[in-house]
Amino acid sequence: MSPRLKRLRWALGSLKLRITIGGIAALVLGIGLIAVLLITRAEQDTLRAERQREISEAARTAALLSRRVVGLQRALQAVAFRLDPATLADDTAIARFFEGQPVLRNMYSNLFVATAAGEMRIYADETGISRPRIDLADRDYFRRTLQEGRSMVSEPLPSKVSGEPVIVLTQPARSAEGVYAVLGGSLRLSGRDLLDGLVDAQGNEASAIVVVTDEHGRVLAHPDRRRIMTLLSDDARLSQAFAAWVAHGSPVEPQGLVLPQTGEVVSAAGVPGPDWMVWRTRAEAELLAPLRDARKDALIGAIALIALLSAAMLLFLWRLLRPLTLLEHRAQHLFDGLLQPQAGWPVASGEIGSLSRVLRRVGIERATLEEQNAEVLGRLGSVMGAAPMGIAFVQGSKFELVNAEFCRLMAGTQEDHLARTVRALFGSDEDFAAFAAHEQAAFRAGLSYAGEWQLLRCDGTRFWAALRSKPVDDVDRAQGTIWTLNDIEAQKAAREQLEWSATHDPLTGLANRKAFALQAQRLVGALPRSLPAALVFIDLDRFKPVNDTAGHLAGDLMLLTVATAIASCVRAGDLAVRMGGDEFALLLERCPHATAMRIADDVRRAINAVALPWEQGMLRVGASAGVASLHADTASVDAWIEAADAACYAAKAAGRDTVRSAPGEIA
Repeated sequence: MSPRLKRLRWALGSLKLRITIGGIAALVLGIGLIAVLLITRAEQDTLRAERQREISEAARTAALLSRRVVGLQRALQAVAFRLDPATLADDTAIARFFEGQPVLRNMYSNLFVATAAGEMRIYADETGISRPRIDLADRDYFRRTLQEGRSMVSEPLPSKVSGEPVIVLTQPARSAEGVYAVLGGSLRLSGRDLLDGLVDAQGNEASAIVVVTDEHGRVLAHPDRRRIMTLLSDDARLSQAFAAWVAHGSPVEPQGLVLPQTGEVVSAAGVPGPDWMVWRTRAEAELLAPLRDARKDALIGAIALIALLSAAMLLFLWRLLRPLTLLEHRAQHLFDGLLQPQAGWPVASGEIGSLSRVLRRVGIERATLEEQNAEVLGRLGSVMGAAPMGIAFVQGSKFELVNAEFCRLMAGTQEDHLARTVRALFGSDEDFAAFAAHEQAAFRAGLSYAGEWQLLRCDGTRFWAALRSKPVDDVDRAQGTIWTLNDIEAQKAAREQLEWSATHDPLTGLANRKAFALQAQRLVGALPRSLPAALVFIDLDRFKPVNDTAGHLAGDLMLLTVATAIASCVRAGDLAVRMGGDEFALLLERCPHATAMRIADDVRRAINAVALPWEQGMLRVGASAGVASLHADTASVDAWIEAADAACYAAKAAGRDTVRSAPGEIA
């Protein structure tokens, strides 16, 4: 480690620095909590006040809009009162009548008069007066005006004359016999005739908008003209609020509502009569911007104050704890032997003086104890040097003592092992953790520990060892443990060879019947969790002539070659088995039937491709295979084997060199 890193590590472990950091942390936490509480309260109060103001603004806008609609309806009513049937029947008279209504024509985008049958008699807009052949009888607002005999406000709809989105206000003209005509005025939504002055256009970057919709959420007025006649639920800044309004029964509330919308302050108010809704929204970020700017300024000031207080605190603690620094420097040489145990201790009063005297006494007692330990260890070393097994004394995670046989087994010197940790002997963290758990479990039961582990020598090689350990003191395990070590590499290899031979065919190296039976029984016993799985039986074709003509040596070589071909076609987790003679099997886990059929066919073709040179020719064999999948109702391993064997027999009967499924399988 470089001197700079050492100094940094020392500084981070300094008591003065830690006390200073603790004080600063308490100061920062206190100031931070107070600031957060105050700013959070201020933000909540600001949003609460803004919501109330927005409700008032929405209600005021809705009231103005309601009065404007009433004024427009009254203007139509006053004119309709003067429209008599004679004027309606005379084209010249009705034209003069419309020309004499400049105020009414300025209030509407266009005016029209239609008979009770729906025929439009006259139409007036900014271009002049015309008589288009238009029938209004299919318009809902027109039919309702006739049926109810009162003024109506239509839903937003495209004009029959211009095709633009409009709202139509109507007034019936009636006589003693009933309604004989309907006077109507249209307001272009794109021209803002009705809503001018109530909904201010905003720039694309503005955070506040005012929108007017009908009771179904269709937009009548919007700062963005392209949103006219669209649905408010498609507006990202109002979609949540609109959904909440609908969930509450779509109330048309003139006094205003506050509605939830992430990141926005949304209010809405109803317009009585036409049942429109005025929506207002402002971004919370814009409302809280002054508070957040103030928070940034306060944070900068707090950081400067904390930095100044931290420097002052560190200087004060440095002067206060200087005697402790001197004591620390002496304590660093407590165990290295550079100074006599009773020399070099600082003279101080108070707690630091008491600590200095205690450490001085500890140093003297430790020196005496080390002399005694050295004498005991010398005697123990003589005994351990003559022992025919590896012996080590372990305390904590370090080796305190090892004998010559231990050094020979682990291919290192005594100094190498005293510098190593116990963990270094094990090949992985998992092995070491498992060993420690087993050892502690044995000690808790009052027993010695014995186990076999693959250990790592100093030169990097590995070997299997029998390791035994016993605590020096059963009550105080901190006293350490005694290890004994023996090399069992040869015994381990012999045992593994015997275990392998018990489950594998000695000629081909494939699994034998015993391994097959265990694996198959596991799959059947785990039903239905083990599905899908399949069993493939393979019987060699034309193998007997190989034995008869070339001899058993050639037959054995052919079986070995076929086993290699089979193993090359199966998956890593599949079990390839020599059942005996020229019969083989595959146990395929997690394998659907179609995949098993494909693997069986791959094996068949691989065996067909085997060509064994022998004397003047080539020895060849073929294969017939039967496939039986495991089912939830498979009763036993024998039943499964019987199904696969029947399928293999069917392949033989079909002319050999083919693959067949067990009866009832869906290929």
